[in-house]
Amino acid sequence: MTGLYVVVAAAVLAIAFGVCRHVTDGRVRGAGSRSPRLEAADLGTGLGTDATFVQFSSAVCAPCRATHRVLSKISAEDEGVVHVDVDAEARLDLVERYGITRTPTVLLLDGTGVVRHRIVGAARAPEVLEALEEVAARRAA
Repeated sequence: MTGLYVVVAAAVLAIAFGVCRHVTDGRVRGAGSRSPRLEAADLGTGLGTDATFVQFSSAVCAPCRATHRVLSKISAEDEGVVHVDVDAEARLDLVERYGITRTPTVLLLDGTGVVRHRIVGAARAPEVLEALEEVAARRAA
């Protein structure tokens, strides 16, 4: 009978963890009060004039591919927005500097390279567009 209790407890914990991840993954969060800056030299490519998506990915990450498709489509529709894909395994210096703990993680930079938002998990297009509008509005103000 004890084995049954262990199995039920494990199932409840797994379901709770799954629900928590489903609710929190892909949510856009503000960068906080620190708002670090990321330079074009750090990435080896130019930044967008309006915004830049910096996506930290790994080769075996399925949500990374989905996020790449979302961000590539959004950046293709706006010439002032650039999408940069960073291999997290190859750029451990950036991973450590920006506190990347899992992939995909996307940093949304404004036109000057200041990190304005962070997205952990598979990005959701409506939320990404809303964050992009907020960055654009901040730039216009």
